[in-house]
Amino acid sequence: MLDVCLLGTGGMMPLPRRRLTSLLTRYNGSSLLIDCGEGTQVAIKERGWAFKPIDTICFTHYHADHISGLPGLLLTMGNADRTEPLTIIGPKGLERVVNALRVICPELPFPIHFHEVTEPEVKLERNGYQITAFRVQHNVVCYGYTLEIPRKGKFDVERAKAQRIPVRYWNPLQKGETVETPDGILTPDMVLGPDRRGLKVAYCTDTRPVERIAEHAAGADLFICEGMYGEPDKAAKAKEYRHMTFAEAAQLGKKAQPKAMWLTHFSPSLVYPEQYLEDARKIFPAIETGKDGKTVELKFDE
Repeated sequence: MLDVCLLGTGGMMPLPRRRLTSLLTRYNGSSLLIDCGEGTQVAIKERGWAFKPIDTICFTHYHADHISGLPGLLLTMGNADRTEPLTIIGPKGLERVVNALRVICPELPFPIHFHEVTEPEVKLERNGYQITAFRVQHNVVCYGYTLEIPRKGKFDVERAKAQRIPVRYWNPLQKGETVETPDGILTPDMVLGPDRRGLKVAYCTDTRPVERIAEHAAGADLFICEGMYGEPDKAAKAKEYRHMTFAEAAQLGKKAQPKAMWLTHFSPSLVYPEQYLEDARKIFPAIETGKDGKTVELKFDE
């Protein structure tokens, strides 16, 4: 299963009950963070989750409301005696930006590995996650992300017995590993059925509603999308600053057809986003407004 927590839902500036943008996921002992706005550490503590398992951080772009919480988080990780490497993924300029922020936390007891994304689309694998970074349309270079957890086919005990495969090899084969034995090579396809449906989360903020967002969010278990403005009269402002309205986000949901959709990255002027949800639901019924600490446990199909 995959745990997903929307740590902060604010854009531009924090409010008393709304921290800046951040998302944390947990899978199989590994935690992945997307963006790290101001207040991210407090949000993690309030949720009761830990800092140390965070081994990957993905940045959509380098505006302050998405990255200003990073130096403090790195210091906290260092003070927790972390020695395991941390991987940071983000657009061009990643290492330069992070090292500039590290002026206030120059000495860390763990290495940082940088993966700079420069292509329109990049696929990566990290600790069971299949990560896709895809470029969106903001006033600076910005990326959305999909996180996918693939699932192997079901182990067929009868096939394993019929081929006289020793029980000691069953576990690695079930995990998708190829096994070399004195009698030859055993491959997972000898004992596994077809791949089963895995889990998928799509995430994007700070963008106009471009077609590729819906393409990458297609069929997701959860689609988390910017909804900067709920008010219909803010459509021109959304275009000017390369953001989205609730209605534009809902249109993407209608095309992508995720199982669930959360809006996030609200303008400071949008104090009560729920007021504008009804009109968005007329376009895509499965849409909800996110809020700080909103959490879901995504489970594999039975």
